[in-house]
Amino acid sequence: MSIPFRYVAKVGAYLIRQQLLGRKRYPLVLMMEPLFRCNLACAGCGKIDYPDPILNKRLSVADALASVDECGAPVVVIAGGEPLLHKDLAEIVEGVIARKKFAIVCTNALLLAKKIDQFKPSPYFTWSIHLDGDKEMHDHAVSQEGVYERAIEAVKLAKSKGFRVTTNSTFFSNTDPVRAAAFLDELTKIGIDGMTVSPGYAYERAPDQGHFLNRGKTKELFRAILKRGKGGKAWALQQSGLFIDFLAGNVSYHCTPWGMPLRTVFGWQRPCYLLGEGYVPTFKQLMEETNWDAYGVGNYEKCADCMVHSGFEATAVEDSVRRPWRALKVALFGVKTDGPMAPDISLDKQRPAEYVFDANVATLSQTREHEAKQRANQTSTAA
Repeated sequence: MSIPFRYVAKVGAYLIRQQLLGRKRYPLVLMMEPLFRCNLACAGCGKIDYPDPILNKRLSVADALASVDECGAPVVVIAGGEPLLHKDLAEIVEGVIARKKFAIVCTNALLLAKKIDQFKPSPYFTWSIHLDGDKEMHDHAVSQEGVYERAIEAVKLAKSKGFRVTTNSTFFSNTDPVRAAAFLDELTKIGIDGMTVSPGYAYERAPDQGHFLNRGKTKELFRAILKRGKGGKAWALQQSGLFIDFLAGNVSYHCTPWGMPLRTVFGWQRPCYLLGEGYVPTFKQLMEETNWDAYGVGNYEKCADCMVHSGFEATAVEDSVRRPWRALKVALFGVKTDGPMAPDISLDKQRPAEYVFDANVATLSQTREHEAKQRANQTSTAA
């Protein structure tokens, strides 16, 4: 697994400190979406299904960095929407780095050539380029031709300027494991610094619901891909080996949604990065007032098929601290890609899904309109 020593040491020290303090729930990675607006309209995305007044909102630099301080996680992943559309992104990144936290910007790279000189290489900074497979696979996934080639050009440009560059890839039910493995081989050839992979999650409002994976298909797909890459050892996978082992069905995990909390223009999303069923204004409220036992595989229908990194990688990382010999085995020998799979969590007692997206958007829109009127009145009174 291709994870820099500085990253391992800092995150490892943080994890051990949490364990020694006896904390049951703590964040590992802060996921931040400073805007929802994007310059693509991917069929599998549920992040852009908002009215224009919401898509036009931006998280301010002050609010973004206050959230970094409030959360305390050692890693900050900035996504969206497309984060390079945020005019103050460079200032947010600088603020994260100044705090000696790792800043990772997830981008489709369409604006990277235009914006790259606003940023400086740092051991605390990484570009994470979105690539869902080879040219045909990726352009189909993002519903636009030519995006793959521009992303690859951006990777090479960023590398030439001294930046650390990784890729993030989501695989769906129509992914051909042979082509996916060949794609990872190609990224290795061009010298990518690391790769992250994850199965697609069925966002409630995503336009294309037909190509998301269930848990059984996820395990079969990742076994088929990993088998062609020496159990993952052939590629610079920048993820916990135990998370990759989980994707291949060799271990069963409960999710830890608080491990990668999400801050958006609405506040802190409850309960997790992928599942939005309400927002709270503070991280403390998210951690202390969320009914965590109501969510997760076996607890809630919407969670039944989820095996995504934002829910399970924190679990795997924590497991590697508790049982380092398991992590060492995967690191030495790769992920097992044959034989029986670990028994999965029963879904017999899960509660039915509640569809609350429209109600949440209506409530949040009304709240923001009220706040805007209050600010306008205050300005008028002051004048």
